[in-house]
Amino acid sequence: MSSILATALTAKSGTTCTADVNGITTTVQVARDLAVAAGDVILVTRVGAQWFATARAFAAAPPPPAVGDENQAPPPPKPLVTTGSLVVPPVETRSWRPIYSGWRTDNDDVYQGEYGGQGNHTGAVFYGTKPRSLAGATVTSARIRVQRLSGGTYAAQSTTMRLMTQSKRPGGVPTLTSSTAGPSLAVGSSTTGFTIPDSWAQAMVDGDAGGLAFHTAGGSPYVRFAGRGSWSAAFTLTINWRRG
Repeated sequence: MSSILATALTAKSGTTCTADVNGITTTVQVARDLAVAAGDVILVTRVGAQWFATARAFAAAPPPPAVGDENQAPPPPKPLVTTGSLVVPPVETRSWRPIYSGWRTDNDDVYQGEYGGQGNHTGAVFYGTKPRSLAGATVTSARIRVQRLSGGTYAAQSTTMRLMTQSKRPGGVPTLTSSTAGPSLAVGSSTTGFTIPDSWAQAMVDGDAGGLAFHTAGGSPYVRFAGRGSWSAAFTLTINWRRG
């Protein structure tokens, strides 16, 4: 007689189970009080031409896979998600008007509208290339810091904010695209968290836009916002983002 280890291929049924014995699928007689499950390592002994299972070795067999799952690959790991915030100060603030010299050189404040027949302003805020450092990220929110200076009616006034193509000041009038309501502030007040559309900040990240502007076709109301020379935090943009 010889005893070796084999692997049960089926559970005990009646008095036998099927096992892998030396690489051969074999019907094995199982001892009366021995429970055998598929996957168990069993001690088998050959008596004549018949194999007998006399004991189980090691730990119990693992549970069998669910029907249909035998050949399925494990699910891929979830992608790593990272988030963050990017603070982008403007590279320049300035205002354009179609008369006099075009771009104002007496200050770098951001004007909307016309005062005293001196030309309808387009106030512009240029963010340069820093937003593009987030290329491939998804913008989840974005906000700007804004302060209103004296000029026009003291009470809060509606403004029209525009998305601007250029990231740096062009020689002529800037190119404006989308439009939305801008900050409504009384003279002397400010906000550190005026929300801009996510899609606008995403366009800056993707390189499809470069800044913000303020312009109304009719030239009213007349509003003056602080530029970088008047307030160092003026129009600082904070972009919240995620990857993955």
